[in-house]
Amino acid sequence: MAETAPPLTPAPTPTPTPTPTQLVRQASAPSPARAYHLRPAFHHRFRSSMVKDCIREVLKEELANVQYNPEEIGAQTKVLSELIRDRLKDKGFHRYKIVVQVVIGEQRGEGVNMAARCFWDADSDNYAQDVFINESLFCVAVAFGCFFY
Repeated sequence: MAETAPPLTPAPTPTPTPTPTQLVRQASAPSPARAYHLRPAFHHRFRSSMVKDCIREVLKEELANVQYNPEEIGAQTKVLSELIRDRLKDKGFHRYKIVVQVVIGEQRGEGVNMAARCFWDADSDNYAQDVFINESLFCVAVAFGCFFY
């Protein structure tokens, strides 16, 4: 009986080791997962109608039965602004800096004017505001959404 030799398989060819410059080029080449976006995706835009509804909901929940007390209003404005900011972050505004300003004053039947001035990109940045009034106080809450580039 003749023994048959095992089939010959070609030896694996060694892969050339990349040079340091090739390694740097490979590392700096942008991958699709790390692409940099200059504008927010449509479903992540800061939509003022949705933000206004969120602000209105928070103000109604927190100020429905509150009476104006000058000693407590400072802490109340801080709580309201943090609560609004946290709820807006939960809405999924990725890469947005959210700034919330809350002003509470005593309801005396007098008029109040508020103004804000910002330098921003009108394509991606936006704001929303809402006013809450009961028999003893008024509250103006404004949320600004500025996109991080």
